Amino acid sequence: MSIFFLIAGIVLLVVGGEYLVKASVALSLKFRLSRIVIGMTVVSFATSLPELLVSINAAWDGHPDLALSNVVGSNIANIALVLGATAILTPIFIKRISYKFNIPAMVLMSLLVYWFLKNDLVLSFTEGVILFILLILFIYLLIKNSSLDGEMDLDELDEIDEDVEQSSIYRILLWLIIGGVALWGGAELLVKGAVELAKYLEVSERIIGVSIVAIGTSIPELAASIISALKKEKDLSLGNLIGSNIFNIGSVLGLTAMIKPIHVQDMKLINSDIIWMLFIAIMLIPFALLPKRNKIGWWKGTVYILIYLAYLYIVVR
Repeated sequence: MSIFFLIAGIVLLVVGGEYLVKASVALSLKFRLSRIVIGMTVVSFATSLPELLVSINAAWDGHPDLALSNVVGSNIANIALVLGATAILTPIFIKRISYKFNIPAMVLMSLLVYWFLKNDLVLSFTEGVILFILLILFIYLLIKNSSLDGEMDLDELDEIDEDVEQSSIYRILLWLIIGGVALWGGAELLVKGAVELAKYLEVSERIIGVSIVAIGTSIPELAASIISALKKEKDLSLGNLIGSNIFNIGSVLGLTAMIKPIHVQDMKLINSDIIWMLFIAIMLIPFALLPKRNKIGWWKGTVYILIYLAYLYIVVR
Protein backbone atom coordinates (compact mmCIF):
# COMPACT_ATOMS: atom_id res chain seq x y z
CA MET A 1 0.00 0.00 0.00
CA SER A 2 2.89 2.38 0.65
CA ILE A 3 3.93 2.16 -3.02
CA PHE A 4 0.33 2.87 -4.07
CA PHE A 5 0.19 5.90 -1.77
CA LEU A 6 3.48 7.20 -3.17
CA ILE A 7 2.43 6.82 -6.81
CA ALA A 8 -1.04 8.26 -6.21
CA GLY A 9 0.46 11.15 -4.25
CA ILE A 10 2.96 12.00 -6.99
CA VAL A 11 0.25 11.87 -9.68
CA LEU A 12 -2.01 14.18 -7.68
CA LEU A 13 0.87 16.60 -7.05
CA VAL A 14 1.66 16.76 -10.76
CA VAL A 15 -2.00 17.31 -11.70
CA GLY A 16 -2.54 19.82 -8.91
CA GLY A 17 0.61 21.74 -9.75
CA GLU A 18 -0.37 21.98 -13.42
CA TYR A 19 -3.82 23.38 -12.66
CA LEU A 20 -2.51 25.77 -10.04
CA VAL A 21 0.14 27.19 -12.38
CA LYS A 22 -2.51 27.74 -15.06
CA ALA A 23 -4.82 29.47 -12.60
CA SER A 24 -2.03 31.61 -11.13
CA VAL A 25 -0.76 32.79 -14.51
CA ALA A 26 -4.31 33.46 -15.73
CA LEU A 27 -5.00 35.63 -12.68
CA SER A 28 -1.71 37.47 -13.20
CA LEU A 29 -2.59 38.17 -16.82
CA LYS A 30 -5.96 39.47 -15.71
CA PHE A 31 -4.15 41.99 -13.53
CA ARG A 32 -1.74 42.78 -16.40
CA LEU A 33 1.44 41.88 -14.50
CA SER A 34 4.69 41.75 -16.48
CA ARG A 35 6.14 38.46 -17.70
CA ILE A 36 9.09 38.81 -15.33
CA VAL A 37 6.83 39.31 -12.31
CA ILE A 38 4.62 36.39 -13.36
CA GLY A 39 7.51 34.03 -14.03
CA MET A 40 9.67 34.73 -11.00
CA THR A 41 6.86 35.10 -8.46
CA VAL A 42 3.58 33.46 -9.41
CA VAL A 43 4.93 30.57 -11.51
CA SER A 44 7.90 29.85 -9.24
CA PHE A 45 5.72 29.84 -6.13
CA ALA A 46 3.07 27.68 -7.78
CA THR A 47 5.62 25.08 -8.89
CA SER A 48 7.04 25.04 -5.35
CA LEU A 49 3.65 24.31 -3.77
CA PRO A 50 4.07 20.50 -3.94
CA GLU A 51 7.24 20.79 -1.84
CA LEU A 52 5.53 23.31 0.44
CA LEU A 53 2.51 21.14 1.22
CA VAL A 54 4.58 17.97 1.61
CA SER A 55 6.98 19.70 4.02
CA ILE A 56 4.22 21.36 6.07
CA ASN A 57 2.28 18.08 6.31
CA ALA A 58 5.41 16.16 7.28
CA ALA A 59 6.46 18.68 9.95
CA TRP A 60 2.92 18.95 11.33
CA ASP A 61 2.56 15.17 11.55
CA GLY A 62 5.83 14.87 13.49
CA HIS A 63 8.22 13.93 10.66
CA PRO A 64 10.70 16.86 10.59
CA ASP A 65 13.43 14.93 8.74
CA LEU A 66 10.98 14.24 5.91
CA ALA A 67 10.07 17.94 5.76
CA LEU A 68 13.71 19.03 5.50
CA SER A 69 14.97 16.20 3.29
CA ASN A 70 12.18 16.87 0.80
CA VAL A 71 13.50 20.39 0.16
CA VAL A 72 17.20 19.46 0.21
CA GLY A 73 16.65 16.49 -2.09
CA SER A 74 14.43 18.51 -4.41
CA ASN A 75 17.05 21.26 -4.74
CA ILE A 76 19.69 18.65 -5.54
CA ALA A 77 17.41 17.00 -8.12
CA ASN A 78 16.44 20.31 -9.76
CA ILE A 79 20.05 21.08 -10.66
CA ALA A 80 21.81 17.71 -10.95
CA LEU A 81 18.92 15.70 -12.42
CA VAL A 82 16.64 18.19 -14.23
CA LEU A 83 19.37 20.52 -15.47
CA GLY A 84 21.72 17.63 -16.24
CA ALA A 85 19.15 15.59 -18.19
CA THR A 86 17.98 18.61 -20.17
CA ALA A 87 21.53 19.72 -21.00
CA ILE A 88 22.25 16.29 -22.47
CA LEU A 89 19.33 16.76 -24.88
CA THR A 90 19.90 20.42 -25.75
CA PRO A 91 22.43 23.10 -24.71
CA ILE A 92 21.38 25.46 -21.93
CA PHE A 93 22.63 29.01 -22.24
CA ILE A 94 23.40 30.84 -19.01
CA LYS A 95 22.26 34.44 -18.93
CA ARG A 96 24.44 37.08 -17.33
CA ILE A 97 21.92 37.74 -14.55
CA SER A 98 22.13 34.06 -13.57
CA TYR A 99 25.85 33.92 -12.74
CA LYS A 100 26.01 37.51 -11.46
CA PHE A 101 22.95 37.42 -9.22
CA ASN A 102 20.76 34.27 -9.22
CA ILE A 103 23.45 31.65 -8.61
CA PRO A 104 25.19 33.64 -5.81
CA ALA A 105 21.78 34.25 -4.20
CA MET A 106 20.99 30.52 -4.28
CA VAL A 107 24.38 29.62 -2.81
CA LEU A 108 24.11 32.27 -0.06
CA MET A 109 20.62 31.14 0.98
CA SER A 110 21.78 27.51 1.01
CA LEU A 111 24.73 28.46 3.20
CA LEU A 112 22.40 30.34 5.53
CA VAL A 113 20.16 27.29 5.97
CA TYR A 114 23.24 25.16 6.69
CA TRP A 115 24.44 27.65 9.33
CA PHE A 116 21.00 27.88 10.97
CA LEU A 117 20.73 24.09 11.27
CA LYS A 118 24.36 23.46 12.21
CA ASN A 119 24.09 26.00 15.02
CA ASP A 120 21.40 24.29 17.12
CA LEU A 121 19.84 21.55 14.94
CA VAL A 122 16.61 23.55 14.68
CA LEU A 123 15.13 25.80 12.01
CA SER A 124 13.19 28.12 14.28
CA PHE A 125 10.28 30.50 13.71
CA THR A 126 12.64 33.50 13.64
CA GLU A 127 14.97 31.80 11.16
CA GLY A 128 11.97 30.93 9.00
CA VAL A 129 10.96 34.60 8.99
CA ILE A 130 14.50 35.59 7.96
CA LEU A 131 14.47 33.13 5.05
CA PHE A 132 11.08 34.37 3.88
CA ILE A 133 12.15 38.03 4.09
CA LEU A 134 15.27 37.21 2.07
CA LEU A 135 13.04 35.60 -0.57
CA ILE A 136 10.99 38.80 -0.84
CA LEU A 137 14.22 40.80 -1.09
CA PHE A 138 15.49 38.46 -3.81
CA ILE A 139 12.30 38.96 -5.85
CA TYR A 140 12.55 42.75 -5.47
CA LEU A 141 16.21 42.88 -6.52
CA LEU A 142 15.62 40.42 -9.37
CA ILE A 143 12.89 42.56 -10.88
CA LYS A 144 14.92 45.72 -10.30
CA ASN A 145 18.01 44.23 -12.00
CA SER A 146 16.16 42.38 -14.75
CA SER A 147 17.34 44.98 -17.27
CA LEU A 148 20.72 43.15 -17.23
CA ASP A 149 19.24 40.71 -19.69
CA GLY A 150 16.07 42.34 -20.84
CA GLU A 151 12.95 40.19 -20.62
CA MET A 152 13.71 36.67 -19.40
CA ASP A 153 12.77 33.52 -21.26
CA LEU A 154 9.96 31.83 -19.37
CA ASP A 155 9.36 28.43 -20.88
CA GLU A 156 6.48 27.62 -18.58
CA LEU A 157 4.64 30.72 -19.75
CA ASP A 158 5.33 29.98 -23.40
CA GLU A 159 3.68 26.60 -22.88
CA ILE A 160 0.43 27.92 -21.37
CA ASP A 161 -0.07 31.57 -22.37
CA GLU A 162 -2.40 30.74 -25.25
CA ASP A 163 -4.44 28.39 -23.09
CA VAL A 164 -5.02 30.73 -20.18
CA GLU A 165 -4.94 34.25 -21.59
CA GLN A 166 -8.66 34.36 -22.46
CA SER A 167 -9.87 32.22 -19.55
CA SER A 168 -12.97 33.35 -17.68
CA ILE A 169 -12.89 33.99 -13.95
CA TYR A 170 -15.12 30.93 -13.39
CA ARG A 171 -12.68 28.70 -15.26
CA ILE A 172 -9.80 30.13 -13.22
CA LEU A 173 -11.68 29.42 -9.97
CA LEU A 174 -12.32 25.85 -11.13
CA TRP A 175 -8.59 25.39 -11.82
CA LEU A 176 -7.79 26.78 -8.35
CA ILE A 177 -10.21 24.37 -6.67
CA ILE A 178 -8.98 21.35 -8.64
CA GLY A 179 -5.34 22.29 -8.10
CA GLY A 180 -5.75 22.99 -4.41
CA VAL A 181 -7.65 19.75 -3.69
CA ALA A 182 -5.22 17.67 -5.77
CA LEU A 183 -2.18 19.20 -4.05
CA TRP A 184 -3.64 18.68 -0.60
CA GLY A 185 -4.58 15.08 -1.33
CA GLY A 186 -1.27 14.38 -3.06
CA ALA A 187 0.75 15.77 -0.15
CA GLU A 188 -1.23 13.67 2.34
CA LEU A 189 -0.76 10.47 0.35
CA LEU A 190 2.91 11.11 -0.42
CA VAL A 191 3.81 11.71 3.23
CA LYS A 192 1.76 8.69 4.35
CA GLY A 193 3.36 6.47 1.71
CA ALA A 194 6.88 7.74 2.45
CA VAL A 195 6.55 7.12 6.20
CA GLU A 196 5.11 3.62 5.69
CA LEU A 197 7.78 2.72 3.11
CA ALA A 198 10.55 3.89 5.44
CA LYS A 199 9.16 1.67 8.21
CA TYR A 200 8.74 -1.29 5.87
CA LEU A 201 12.28 -1.03 4.47
CA GLU A 202 13.64 -0.18 7.94
CA VAL A 203 15.42 2.92 6.66
CA SER A 204 15.30 6.49 7.89
CA GLU A 205 12.72 9.00 6.69
CA ARG A 206 15.65 11.09 5.47
CA ILE A 207 16.59 8.45 2.87
CA ILE A 208 13.05 8.30 1.50
CA GLY A 209 12.77 12.08 1.63
CA VAL A 210 15.94 12.95 -0.34
CA SER A 211 15.29 10.24 -2.94
CA ILE A 212 11.72 9.15 -3.71
CA VAL A 213 9.82 12.12 -2.26
CA ALA A 214 12.28 14.68 -3.65
CA ILE A 215 12.18 13.18 -7.14
CA GLY A 216 8.39 12.98 -6.94
CA THR A 217 8.01 16.67 -6.12
CA SER A 218 10.53 17.55 -8.87
CA ILE A 219 8.71 15.58 -11.58
CA PRO A 220 6.79 18.64 -12.91
CA GLU A 221 10.04 20.53 -13.51
CA LEU A 222 11.71 17.45 -15.03
CA ALA A 223 8.81 16.69 -17.37
CA ALA A 224 8.46 20.30 -18.53
CA SER A 225 12.20 20.60 -19.17
CA ILE A 226 12.51 17.32 -21.09
CA ILE A 227 9.41 18.03 -23.22
CA SER A 228 10.71 21.51 -24.02
CA ALA A 229 14.07 20.06 -25.06
CA LEU A 230 12.53 17.34 -27.24
CA LYS A 231 10.29 19.86 -29.00
CA LYS A 232 13.32 22.13 -29.53
CA GLU A 233 11.16 25.12 -28.73
CA LYS A 234 13.36 27.38 -26.58
CA ASP A 235 16.47 27.04 -24.51
CA LEU A 236 15.64 26.28 -20.91
CA SER A 237 15.98 29.36 -18.74
CA LEU A 238 18.46 28.43 -16.01
CA GLY A 239 17.14 31.34 -13.98
CA ASN A 240 13.81 29.58 -13.55
CA LEU A 241 15.39 26.44 -12.06
CA ILE A 242 17.57 28.53 -9.76
CA GLY A 243 14.53 30.59 -8.82
CA SER A 244 12.67 27.39 -7.94
CA ASN A 245 15.49 26.36 -5.58
CA ILE A 246 15.47 29.77 -3.92
CA PHE A 247 11.69 29.54 -3.49
CA ASN A 248 12.11 26.09 -1.95
CA ILE A 249 14.42 27.56 0.69
CA GLY A 250 12.67 30.89 1.25
CA SER A 251 9.02 29.86 1.01
CA VAL A 252 8.94 26.11 1.70
CA LEU A 253 11.47 25.96 4.56
CA GLY A 254 10.68 29.52 5.68
CA LEU A 255 6.91 29.06 5.90
CA THR A 256 7.17 25.53 7.31
CA ALA A 257 9.47 26.74 10.12
CA MET A 258 7.08 29.62 10.81
CA ILE A 259 4.20 27.16 11.19
CA LYS A 260 6.21 24.57 13.15
CA PRO A 261 9.96 24.68 13.89
CA ILE A 262 11.92 21.94 12.12
CA HIS A 263 14.06 19.84 14.46
CA VAL A 264 16.82 17.79 12.82
CA GLN A 265 16.87 14.15 13.94
CA ASP A 266 19.25 12.57 11.42
CA MET A 267 22.65 14.34 11.45
CA LYS A 268 23.38 13.08 7.94
CA LEU A 269 21.01 15.76 6.68
CA ILE A 270 23.49 18.38 7.86
CA ASN A 271 26.78 16.52 7.50
CA SER A 272 26.03 15.01 4.09
CA ASP A 273 22.88 16.06 2.21
CA ILE A 274 23.13 19.82 2.61
CA ILE A 275 26.85 19.62 1.77
CA TRP A 276 25.88 17.88 -1.50
CA MET A 277 23.27 20.58 -2.14
CA LEU A 278 25.90 23.29 -1.67
CA PHE A 279 28.47 21.48 -3.81
CA ILE A 280 26.04 20.99 -6.72
CA ALA A 281 24.93 24.64 -6.52
CA ILE A 282 28.49 26.01 -6.37
CA MET A 283 29.47 23.86 -9.36
CA LEU A 284 27.27 26.08 -11.53
CA ILE A 285 29.79 28.92 -11.16
CA PRO A 286 32.76 27.22 -12.88
CA PHE A 287 30.35 25.55 -15.33
CA ALA A 288 29.16 29.04 -16.33
CA LEU A 289 32.74 30.25 -16.90
CA LEU A 290 34.48 27.17 -18.32
CA PRO A 291 34.53 26.56 -22.09
CA LYS A 292 32.13 26.92 -23.65
CA ARG A 293 31.45 30.01 -21.59
CA ASN A 294 27.82 30.70 -20.62
CA LYS A 295 26.74 27.30 -21.91
CA ILE A 296 25.93 23.97 -20.28
CA GLY A 297 26.19 21.32 -22.98
CA TRP A 298 25.96 17.55 -23.02
CA TRP A 299 29.26 16.84 -21.23
CA LYS A 300 28.46 19.16 -18.33
CA GLY A 301 24.98 17.63 -18.18
CA THR A 302 26.52 14.16 -18.10
CA VAL A 303 28.78 15.19 -15.21
CA TYR A 304 25.74 16.39 -13.27
CA ILE A 305 23.82 13.15 -13.92
CA LEU A 306 26.80 11.06 -12.78
CA ILE A 307 27.11 13.17 -9.65
CA TYR A 308 23.38 12.68 -8.94
CA LEU A 309 23.65 8.92 -9.39
CA ALA A 310 26.70 8.88 -7.09
CA TYR A 311 24.74 10.86 -4.50
CA LEU A 312 21.79 8.44 -4.63
CA TYR A 313 24.16 5.48 -4.35
CA ILE A 314 25.81 6.95 -1.26
CA VAL A 315 22.42 7.74 0.28
CA VAL A 316 20.87 4.30 -0.13
CA ARG A 317 23.91 2.06 0.40
